[in-house]
Amino acid sequence: MPLLRAGGGLRSAAPGFVRVRRQGKQENVVDHQLDNAAQAAAAPAGHCDGNSITFSITQLAEEFGLTTRAIRFYEDKGLLKPERQGQTRIYHPRDRARLILIVRGRLVGLALSEIKEILSLYDLEDGCETQNRVAIDKFKRRIASLEKQRKEIELQIATLKESCQKLEDTLQGQMAQALVDAKKRPRVVKTQPSAAQAKTSAATV
Repeated sequence: MPLLRAGGGLRSAAPGFVRVRRQGKQENVVDHQLDNAAQAAAAPAGHCDGNSITFSITQLAEEFGLTTRAIRFYEDKGLLKPERQGQTRIYHPRDRARLILIVRGRLVGLALSEIKEILSLYDLEDGCETQNRVAIDKFKRRIASLEKQRKEIELQIATLKESCQKLEDTLQGQMAQALVDAKKRPRVVKTQPSAAQAKTSAATV
């Protein structure tokens, strides 16, 4: 199933945009971008000039939850090549489809160079077979890398928990020993001097 179909659109949102549950604020950000990209793929909202649909940079930024600066950055890196009319950028469905793949690639941690390589294979006219094979290989490599990181993170967490437990046990032992030592110390009782002792002390002075 090709990542990009002829005509510049994505075949469907389902194969590429799998919703992954995450914790905290990052979950909302990532889910928002995935939802925007999936909706953009399913229902383009551009300008129809009678021949084809076109998009402004602002429209694409709103659809994908990106900034216009980010889109211009991808253009500077050679990932997007919009048409220019003076100073105005005109994006076609093909550019929009490329942006869908860019967003997806960035969300799963692919380098820009890897995304650029995948995009460059679209023009081979082999039904996107080569593009799909390369993408699958890169995705599997990324999965392996993430699984390795997960194991390393789990080991670090386990080590930290063990260290915390040992330190807490040591601290509790120290506190308990301090209480025992305090009870063993002899108590010093101060007494008031007798009248005779007071007179003697006064006479000595």
